[in-house]
Amino acid sequence: MRRLFPVTDETAARAPDGGAETSGRGTERGEGVAGPAGAAAALVDREWSLTELATAYAYPEPAPGAPRSWLRANMVSTLDGAAQHEGRSQPISSAADMRIFGTLRALADVVLVGAETVRQEGYRPARARAEFAGARRAAGQGPAAAIAVVSASLELDFSLPLFTSPLVPTLVLTGAAVAPDRVAAAEQAGAKVVTAGAGAGVDPARAVQALVDLGHTRLLTEGGPRLLGQLIAADVLDELCLTVSPMLTAGDAQRIAGGPSVAVPRRFALASLLEEDGFLFGRYRRS
Repeated sequence: MRRLFPVTDETAARAPDGGAETSGRGTERGEGVAGPAGAAAALVDREWSLTELATAYAYPEPAPGAPRSWLRANMVSTLDGAAQHEGRSQPISSAADMRIFGTLRALADVVLVGAETVRQEGYRPARARAEFAGARRAAGQGPAAAIAVVSASLELDFSLPLFTSPLVPTLVLTGAAVAPDRVAAAEQAGAKVVTAGAGAGVDPARAVQALVDLGHTRLLTEGGPRLLGQLIAADVLDELCLTVSPMLTAGDAQRIAGGPSVAVPRRFALASLLEEDGFLFGRYRRS
């Protein structure tokens, strides 16, 4: 993996063998390599450690007086805009994409996901990872991120491991008008049901606030496209982590976000760009 943006003298750090390589910790450690060699070193391709990835994708510290929560999305898209192939994202992913996927989960308090994505992707509970255990304890987090499923109907398979054997209880966000028997079924399965809408559906802004009220401020959504579109329309998305897969699929697969368009396109700013094996990993923040 190599860093394409930003490339500065401060992003390059000395490798143990004396060569110059990019480090996700270069800026924080102050181990910059001065001059043109430093910038060139940022383009060296090597495998990053999980610690470096965690530093590169760390949640921003809130500014004084700013909201404490931060909602980021993590999505993958092919060159021709497909977010899935045959209904799943795995065929357009890569090993590096999955390392970042795991790192983002390890940094989050909660993972927000739509019910259809749970069905299509065969979602399982987030697992505890020894590599991140110390950092999560230091940040006041539990052993793994909670999964929060957005479902208006609660028509979910509560026999799935996501509900029967999570490390931390799975949350289900739904509307106030959902059928009481479905609420009972969810609670009997061990899920915590959270009302985040006045009617039959879930209000995205209320869903985010409900998670914050539960103490979850480092928020991550993995879609799917319908949920991400709703979050964009509600203007609650702070950051998009987008993997651009060097593949072409054609067909009629969904984009990373669907639903009604916003009145005015929202501008996000590029914060960083990594590359490995032709896959591009960008971070875009609201500008």
